[in-house]
Amino acid sequence: MTKILTGGVGKVEVADAVKQLGLDGVEVTVSSDMDAAMKLRVNQADFYLGTCHTGAGASLGVLVGLMGQAACHTFGRTVPTEDEVTALIASGKKVFGFAMDQIGDVAPVIARAIAARG
Repeated sequence: MTKILTGGVGKVEVADAVKQLGLDGVEVTVSSDMDAAMKLRVNQADFYLGTCHTGAGASLGVLVGLMGQAACHTFGRTVPTEDEVTALIASGKKVFGFAMDQIGDVAPVIARAIAARG
């Protein structure tokens, strides 16, 4: 089971968007950024999706500080393709940030890429 934690301003909305996809093998839980960082570090969770108003800073601030930049990627105000997300996951990214007004576009793309990796 792949565990995704959500955090930031739109954490409930992200969790709802991912749950609505009904992806097999994916469990999503609303979290705080600090709790998420601790769970990711000890392998109690696999990925984190964080949101803020711009997707550029606060969505991942704590996670970057505790997990390191190498594990984190922010899409800011862009909408990635599933191939882009797949490549980021393959490069070791576990933490993704994006703007809260793009939850409906971005969260499903990231969740599908996560689910497709098995």
